[in-house]
This record gives sequence, C-alpha cells and structure tokens, in this order.
Amino acid sequence: MFPLIRNRRLRKSASSRLLVAENSLLPSDFIWPLFVVEGKSIQQEIPSMQGIYRLSLDLIVKEVKEVYHLGIRAVLVFVKVEDHLKDNFGKEALNPNGLMQRAIQAIKEACPEMVVFTDVALDPYSIYGHDGVVENKTIANDITCEVLAQMAVSHAKSGADVVAPSDMMDGRILSIRKALEEEKFIDTAIMSYSAKYASAFYGPFRDALDSAPGFGDKKTYQMDPCNAKESLLEIELDLKQGADIVMVKPGMPYLDIIKMASDNFNAPIAAYQVSGEFAMLNLAISKGYLNREDAVWESLIGFKRAGAKLIASYFAKEFCEKFA
Repeated sequence: MFPLIRNRRLRKSASSRLLVAENSLLPSDFIWPLFVVEGKSIQQEIPSMQGIYRLSLDLIVKEVKEVYHLGIRAVLVFVKVEDHLKDNFGKEALNPNGLMQRAIQAIKEACPEMVVFTDVALDPYSIYGHDGVVENKTIANDITCEVLAQMAVSHAKSGADVVAPSDMMDGRILSIRKALEEEKFIDTAIMSYSAKYASAFYGPFRDALDSAPGFGDKKTYQMDPCNAKESLLEIELDLKQGADIVMVKPGMPYLDIIKMASDNFNAPIAAYQVSGEFAMLNLAISKGYLNREDAVWESLIGFKRAGAKLIASYFAKEFCEKFA
C-alpha cells in the first residue's frame, strides 16, 4: 500500500502529535509523597533523594498549598518517628495526638479539598524496622492485621480520605475494611499496596524514614520479583476484601504487572515510582547522560501507557511546575 499509508503524516508537528496522542499526563494524575518530622521550620534534605525533604508540620502545610495550586489533588503522608517512641507493637501509631494524626488534621484544615492518603504500616514505628509485629524473628501476620486495622481507624478519625496499607500481610484489607465499617467510616477508601515486591529500589526511602529492617529482609511478606501471575491473585483478593484502589510497587521495573492489572481488573490502578527509581534517574541526569525534562516525562508517561490511573512520584511537583 505504500505510499498511500504514511504513518509519519500525523507526527509532522507537535500539535498534530498532541491531537492523536493515546495518553497524556495531568496534575490530577499524581500523588505527591510527603515526609513529616517533628519540630518547627525544619527542612531536611534526604541525601539519597536530591531535592526531596523531610518537613515539619508548618512547612508541610505550606507545601500542600503550593502543590494544590499546581493542580495536584492528592498527597501521601509518611512520618519519621523518633526512636524513643518505637516499640514492637506500634503503640505510637495509635496515638490520637501522634505526628501522623496531627499531620492529617493540619493538611485537611489548611486545604480541605486535598485528598489525603496515609501510610498504614508498622515499619516507621517498629524497633525492628519491619512492617509487622515480630515474634521469634518472624513477622506475625494476624496480630499485625489487628494493629493495622486500629491504625487505619485512627487515621480516619483524624480526617484521612484514603488509608494505604503498605505492609503485604495476608488478610489485612478485610481487617481494615471491617474496622472502618464498624466505626462508621464507610466513606474512607482503601488504597492497597497489593503487588508490592521485595525490591532493591527502596533503599533511599528507608533512609528517609530510618525504617530499614533491623534483621533479615522483607522477602517473607513482600512479593518475589520472579512472579507475575501471583500479583493477579493478590489484587483479586484485596478487591474482594474491600480495597478501592490497588497499587503496584515499584513502578518502572514492573510495568508488565501494571499492564496485567489494568487488563484484568476494573478498578483504579496506582503505580509508585519509588525512591530508587527517582535516585537512579537523578544521578544519570546530574552526570549529563540524560536530558532532565525528556527523561522525567518519558518515565512518567510509561506508567499511563501501561494502564496506571494514579502515579505516586517524587517528580510530581517538578513535572507540574514545568510541563503541565
């Protein structure tokens, strides 16, 4: 049929390419991760995550207002817990006046329309740095689910819109959903880290929250990187147990999992471009190996092309400032 069919006709200009683009990125596609610390006027750059900071509550409020102005409509809150507050059962995670609870309240007061996602996991609160209660150097699944359910309710009471369990315990979504229903938080959504892999790409994040495991690793509860079909089972179970959004984590090494999830489930799929991906791209950019604007955009559009509806990324604010 050549030359009747010339695919380049619709690529001849930026405007024509935009008209026929199959995917696009909007500020409303992003979830902006926030790291919260105690104190006032504190801004601590995370050495392995250039340009990303731990912020005290007063600066968190300012940050939330800035990103809302850019069009971002969701934040995901993590807290750095002081060592003297850590134990094996996450008691501080249930403190109604804890850092997480105060952060939720401050954000919702300052910016009521911002959708607040909260991290539900014990590793920031654990003396062992694991996502659950430790018994004889084993992560105890069922008691951990009980604590996580209480933690989710505490976040909901503080005003969280979406609780985001990132622990990968079996059955924790059902435990959380039941607890939320019993406490009449029927509109509090759950974003489950359903396919969270035991990945090498989490290193900088663990530095940010001082949450690296004190012994062993997390391979007994996070997914094996060798497995793809298993992710479909994890996602199916979480949706049946009451999850509203499911997440694949990390992002770029697991685009095939995002695609499989999108093809098989009629539910919003979230992707997390994790700290190691961010650090890796930043390093290549700083060395001049990659063009910053092109590399950031291309890495993000890949998630949309694979089928992600929501993208948690440390590039989100920068993208919305420069590209949107």
